Amino acid sequence: MVSTLSIIFMICNMLSGILIPVGLLVFFKKKYRVSVKSFFIGCAVMLLFALILEQIVHAVVLGSQAGDIIKNHIWLYALYGGMMAGIFEESGRFLAMRFLLKKEHDHPHHALMYGAGHGGFEAMIILTLGMVNNLIYSVMINLGQTQTLLTPLDEATRGTLQAAFDALIATPAWHFLLCPMERIGAVAAQISLSVIVWFAASGKKIRISLFLLAILLHAILDAVAVLTAGRGIPLLVVELIIWGMAAVYIIIARKMWKNYSR
Repeated sequence: MVSTLSIIFMICNMLSGILIPVGLLVFFKKKYRVSVKSFFIGCAVMLLFALILEQIVHAVVLGSQAGDIIKNHIWLYALYGGMMAGIFEESGRFLAMRFLLKKEHDHPHHALMYGAGHGGFEAMIILTLGMVNNLIYSVMINLGQTQTLLTPLDEATRGTLQAAFDALIATPAWHFLLCPMERIGAVAAQISLSVIVWFAASGKKIRISLFLLAILLHAILDAVAVLTAGRGIPLLVVELIIWGMAAVYIIIARKMWKNYSR
């Protein structure tokens, strides 16, 4: 059985996936009086560059012979995943800020609103949509209906799905509480990266060094996430690492803000 507390926390995760982006949207709108245009452009860039274009490249690369090598070496996989995320997301961020938000270049607070959309949309996908399957599976487990899903499947797929059921049963309820905490740290990092790229894209002269810095920082964050996943590191320690990196990125973004927002 999946505990009732686990199911409650899953529902909380689904709600937090909506509350995080909406809360940031309302906060930045009221505090800085910036247009919501930046927020929705951030959402669109995350969808197009990370969830569509990047996934197409992954399908090609990881489906090749080179992909087999990459997937079998954790350091290569972390480096590949981190660099792809950094290149695609930061390129999309840069293009959007350079061209779609050209009229807003004199108002750097739009970088915060953009970051809220970019990171908030990702949080919604992971927390809200990502928990739907977990919630459905948990209810079916508790109702004893798992065979309805398992029976028509081939042996390999059945084994994968059964492993997912077993993981839900074995996962302590409090682990689900860490999901929104991890996303808050990730969103803070996304907003910080948005600030860095804003000052790379919004000046009369493109600051390519800031753009490359954003790619590097993004790649490091994602690579660390890959390396720490499933390595036996306590989940709470993993979350603290993500929060620590987000704090460093915030400090870097604040420094960029002081240097360039004049």
